[in-house]
Amino acid sequence: MGIIDFLLIGAVVFVIAGSVKGLVGIGLPTAAISMLTMVIDPRTAIAMGLGPIIASNAWQIWTMGDLRGAISRYWVFAISLGASVFLTVLLSADVSDRVIFLALGLSIVSFAVLNLRFAMPRIPDRFDGLAQVVFGSFAGILGGLSGVWIAPIIMYMSARQVPKDEFVRATGLLLFVGGVPFAVAYVQQGLVTPELGLVSLLLILPTLLGFSLGAKLRSRFSNEGFRKLVLYVFLILGLNLLRRGIF
Repeated sequence: MGIIDFLLIGAVVFVIAGSVKGLVGIGLPTAAISMLTMVIDPRTAIAMGLGPIIASNAWQIWTMGDLRGAISRYWVFAISLGASVFLTVLLSADVSDRVIFLALGLSIVSFAVLNLRFAMPRIPDRFDGLAQVVFGSFAGILGGLSGVWIAPIIMYMSARQVPKDEFVRATGLLLFVGGVPFAVAYVQQGLVTPELGLVSLLLILPTLLGFSLGAKLRSRFSNEGFRKLVLYVFLILGLNLLRRGIF
């Protein structure tokens, strides 16, 4: 498959994934990587998503403001996540596609179930530091294998019962913080060729176009109903990835 093929497939996928994020505020990497793995191998799919994922979350951080406050509250989580995702990529560069499918399927199924059904028990303030280490490390290990580390972040944020704006701000920060060392490790391991790197950068534009489209369409849809529909689709996609990893 040549660079033009990657661009055409990626443009369609990231317009859709960006639209999902614009409509419901979640799910860009989950949607993009799960769709891409239907036609290309998982490592290539993950590499193609690096530019859009980092860029979209950098934009999210910028628009939400209070970056210093978010860093001061979640720096332990950020360090745990960044270190563990980097080390996991380095240590798992030679694992089989089946392992990646299993990790990716687990991440996506967890993401869908957590958003649809699950309520985390509250973490008391005195255990927050320990919780950030545990959930940050878990997110890094899962993300290093699959390229998707949102589920443990949602688990932690839900258990801390953070308000909506804080959730969006912190999620953008932690997805960005995980994305940078993840991309560095992928490049260091030779998993991102110059051609794939170029494709990934070029796919930022269709991602932002999709996001703008989704944001404009938001008022025309039942946001909660559409969010649940998307999550059920993610659940099916994740279960299919688990099937591919097992069988």
